[in-house]
Parts: sequence; C-alpha cells; structure tokens
Amino acid sequence: MLKQEENELICRVGPGTPMGNLMREYWVPAMLSSELPEPDSDPLRVMLLGEQLIGFRDSNGKPGLIQNHCPHRGASLFFGRNEEAGLRCVYHGWKWDVDGNCIDMPNEPVESDFKSKVRAVAYPTRERGGIVWAYLGPRTEPPPMPNLEGNMQANSDQLVRATQLQSNWLQILEGDIDTTHVGFLHYGGLKAEDQIPGSFSDWQLREKTAHFEIIDTEAGAAYGARRMAGEDQVYWRVAQWCFPFYTFTPPGVLGTKKGGNARVPMDDYHTLTFSMTVGRNAPSQANPLRIPMQPNTTDWFGRLRPEQEGSNDFRIDRVAQRQNSGGTGFTGISGIAMQDAAMTGSMGPIFDRSQEHLGTTDGMVIRVRRRLIAAVTAHMRDGVTPPGVDDPTAYRVRSGGVFLPPDADWVEATRELRQAFIEHPHLDPALNGPL
Repeated sequence: MLKQEENELICRVGPGTPMGNLMREYWVPAMLSSELPEPDSDPLRVMLLGEQLIGFRDSNGKPGLIQNHCPHRGASLFFGRNEEAGLRCVYHGWKWDVDGNCIDMPNEPVESDFKSKVRAVAYPTRERGGIVWAYLGPRTEPPPMPNLEGNMQANSDQLVRATQLQSNWLQILEGDIDTTHVGFLHYGGLKAEDQIPGSFSDWQLREKTAHFEIIDTEAGAAYGARRMAGEDQVYWRVAQWCFPFYTFTPPGVLGTKKGGNARVPMDDYHTLTFSMTVGRNAPSQANPLRIPMQPNTTDWFGRLRPEQEGSNDFRIDRVAQRQNSGGTGFTGISGIAMQDAAMTGSMGPIFDRSQEHLGTTDGMVIRVRRRLIAAVTAHMRDGVTPPGVDDPTAYRVRSGGVFLPPDADWVEATRELRQAFIEHPHLDPALNGPL
C-alpha cells in the first residue's frame, strides 16, 4: 500500500505539481489529427495536464496549441477566428500564430510596435501517426520523440483511437499492468474447453493465477507472468510499462504485436487513452467492437466520450450477468475497455491506496509505483532528468504471450521478441486464440 502523501505525489498532475512537472519533460499526445480536420478548421478546447489550452490548425496545415486566455484582456481564444495563418481574438482583433507570436494588433496605432512585445504561451507541436503531440516542458529545444512502433508507420495498417475516461490516469494505467484480472473481469464466464486446444486462450482459462517475475527496463518495467502449459512448456504473458504513461498489454503473440496505449491525464480526474497499433495485429477500421461514442460537445471535457459511463452504470445488464449471456461474461457490461473503465472509475476520483491489501500478483503495480515515486522525487529535489526523456530507443518495446521450455530464462529467451521494429514472419498470431 502507499502512504497518502505518496499517493498524492504520483496521482496529481496539474501545473506546478511534482508529477505534472515530470510529465512535462516528455512529449505528450494532445489531440487526434482528425480533431483538427483541415486548415482553418474550428478551434478545439483541450484540457491537458490540468491546463486549459486551445488547439487549432492554421492556414498552412500546421497544428498549434495555445493558451486559452488572450494575453490582451483574457477573452477565450476558443471564440477566435482561425484565418490567414493565425487565430484572431474576436474581442479586439489581436491575432496569434502557432508559435505564440502576435502577428496583428489592429486596434493599436500603425506606428505602434506593441505587438512585438507581447507573446502568448504556445507549446511546440509535432504531428505523427494520426496524433498531434505537444511539448509542455521547460527546454528551449524539446527532447526527441519516443520511438513508439504503433505511432511511426503511417500506412493502411496503422490505427489510432482516443477515448476519454472519468478516472485518474494512474488508476487506469494500473489496470493495464494487472494480468490476473483478465480471467475474471473479461473472461470469467468462459470455459477453457471451449477454446482452441493448446492456444494461449486455452491455458489462460485453465489457470487463473500466475507467478510474476518483474524487471526494470531502460524506460520503465516489464513483467513475465508464468503459467504451466502442460508438462513440457510454460506459458508466459509479457507486458511492459514505459515512463510516464505508456502501457504495452499482454494479449497477442510476443514478437508480432505492435503498439500500445498512452494514458494521458487531462486533469487529475479525466484521462485520454490514445491507442496506437500497426501491422498484423491492428484491428480493422470497420471493427464491430469499436466503442460506441457520444457526440462531441465543445466544453472542456466534451471530447471522445464513450456512451457507457459512470452516470449510466456502464449500461450493465443484470439479466445477462445472472445468465452469463450476451457476450458480457459475468460482468453484464459490454466491451473489454468498458469493463476495465467501470472498475477503475468505481474506485472514485483518486483512490486512497493506503486502504489497499496487495497480494503477490500485484508485483508489477508495486514496482511501477516505486519507480514513479523515485523518479518524481529525484526530479523534484535534484532536477534529475526522468528515464526515457533523452532516449527515444528505450520505447522500442513489444508485449505478448510466448511458450518457453520450463527451464528457460524468460528474460534472455524473449529479448529479441520484446524488441520493436524486428520482423518475425514465422510467428503465427493465431496462436493466441480468440481471447
């Protein structure tokens, strides 16, 4: 369990907080490219790390992320006119480019040079793989962007999605690095004998617990969860976490699965999940399991909201829950992502982790918390650069399942399989089975 002060230290991300300052050292996914569909399209309210910002795409197609309040008299730039390579405040006409320069001040005399003395806070942005990234940190020259395999190959095999959840970012992230909940929350109503014999799905349902082994990595941590799969092999589920909020979950075949999630805090109580996948395991754009979404609104938390949420109890079907029917397992909640969201959201805005009772299968959760606390403390006290900031290659990681001999060292045996950007054409993703 965590002490309450440790819990607050790593959960809260607003401007000036220790964790917020640490996250600002990294490039952060801010918007989907599709949220700024074309040059001079409508400005967008963006809540990011507790800061109210306005996103826009200028006449040249470049995305910008600028402070909400116009530096003149504080009117919101959300109401601005996006025109002629800048965002013009409609109050007095002051116009700002994507770098925060005032490029027009029409209510000042012609001879005035005041516009050269005023700047808006604007954060550097880069667009890659369907995501607009932002750097909110202190460096004049931002660090390199992370080498995330699921975000670096802009082709027909790549898919990016974003979903807003009403929960603290760390509660959601910890669900990603907890493998034993899967056999209950997601597949508790299924039987091993109904799965493809010898597949990962088969063995996962035969044994609901696992033995965890955890290692530190250059940019985070990884676990191997071990289950015997007969007498002559072991089924390992391997997952990874990278600073500050990236997870690479274990479903799929290790070596073939490309991509992961970013659990990006909007504020302390709302999180945007950016899912990035590419290659043979990427879901189709027409995937019928896509999360049903509400229409977007223009308020600070009106973006990318699922239809299922806490206010409607995630549309739990008690009849289906009792009868274990309708594809909802024993939860009565439709969809794996929404089953997870119901659990992490039900903990409350920020759960008091001093009330927990952690077991042996919570080892990865414990390790990630310890690494976060250590990194935040070192950054806060001594200005130590957090792991991964200056090493984009540390994010070249993969996750998934694998069969190994009983006497194999999983760390050594999977070293190449855990490396991104390496092809393994002999591996068959179907080995995973349907789960």
